[in-house]
Amino acid sequence: MNEASITPWPAPKPSVWSKPFWEGAKEGRLLIQVCAACAQRVFYPRLYCPNCLAPELGWMQASGRGAIYSYTIVRSNAPSAFAASMPYVVAVVRLEEGVQMLANIVDSDLNDLRCDAPVEVVFETKGDWVLPQFRLARAAHCTEA
Repeated sequence: MNEASITPWPAPKPSVWSKPFWEGAKEGRLLIQVCAACAQRVFYPRLYCPNCLAPELGWMQASGRGAIYSYTIVRSNAPSAFAASMPYVVAVVRLEEGVQMLANIVDSDLNDLRCDAPVEVVFETKGDWVLPQFRLARAAHCTEA
């Protein structure tokens, strides 16, 4: 299979209710929904709160910090838009706000990955859209006096 036959990276198809999420990502902001009725934080974008079924879901900016809940390293797969990125990491990230997101872990040493490792959001431009991904959190460096 040659490179020309591999499909391009798939672009999201924002719905009316997910459009704010994608617009926020283009601005470098990680947005999640919050229910006006019960204050439940919600991710992935929805029309109704999964906790109380209220239709009053607003948006809030998440901290972008969280921890790896679970992950897998993809080292081999069929030719696809993702082949050039192998090996790549697919992870469930639990944000500080309590919601979980499926995302890639990028710019990180695969040997340092572990469940509960702290991560921070990074934004990667893919053509006309921006994808929130995560990397292992950078440790604060202290200097001795």
